Amino acid sequence: MPVYHGDTPERVRRAAESSTVEQLRRPAELVLVRDGPVPAPLEAELDRLARELPVPVVRVDLERNAGLTAALNAGLARCAHDVVARADADDVSYPRRFAVQLPLVEDGADLVGSSMHEIGDDETRPLALRRAPVGARDILAVSRHRNPVSHPTVVFRRSAVAAVGGYQDVPLAEDYWLWVRMLRAGSDVRNVAEPLVGYRVSAGSYERRGGFRVFRAELALQARLRAAGHVGFLQWVRNVVVRGGYRFVPTRFREIAYRAMVGAPRR
Repeated sequence: MPVYHGDTPERVRRAAESSTVEQLRRPAELVLVRDGPVPAPLEAELDRLARELPVPVVRVDLERNAGLTAALNAGLARCAHDVVARADADDVSYPRRFAVQLPLVEDGADLVGSSMHEIGDDETRPLALRRAPVGARDILAVSRHRNPVSHPTVVFRRSAVAAVGGYQDVPLAEDYWLWVRMLRAGSDVRNVAEPLVGYRVSAGSYERRGGFRVFRAELALQARLRAAGHVGFLQWVRNVVVRGGYRFVPTRFREIAYRAMVGAPRR
């Protein structure tokens, strides 16, 4: 679980507790990666979690804010076990999460994701459901035009991740690029339809999906997918036009379009 200066003590505690003490099948440890200096209240909360959680807490403190890719790789290097779950510092893992995912890993899966809810301040009232593609054929098909696995939901084998080079510095798409490399290497990638995580969204979540910076990152990602042979020329053109154009539509339409693509609002 990477933590940085923009996180709040309350949400970090909620994320940590939901991923440990509230799980029907608890993890063996929690690895907290502090990505650079954080405000004093957040530092104090990290210290409290290390003292108070009944699950052992491993602290990894980076001297400077190195970004998500570096934080993830630093955390993976300190994990004591091959099976690793990812969690964001402002999300909520539902109690059944590991009880559902770990048997699939034990069955031979290299990576298991799930559907997830979008939540706001009130986590009991989901705003939307992001449906995950289920089945090897659908996951592969979806991966050619969008990310097939929601990063905050994954449990994976660290050895399978390391075998394809781990997380690489691909702006805003380090997870998508990792999943594609795993799929192309023959990894057993699965999703479950049940939403197992509440993904926190804020007023600026969809605004941050737009603009020239994100457009440039999109072009860089599509160039990698094309060079790897994961998408053909026509699919590359489609992705650049559709996914690139999506970065410049008004924020409200961007939100509607994205939710229409990955799921439907809860009613």
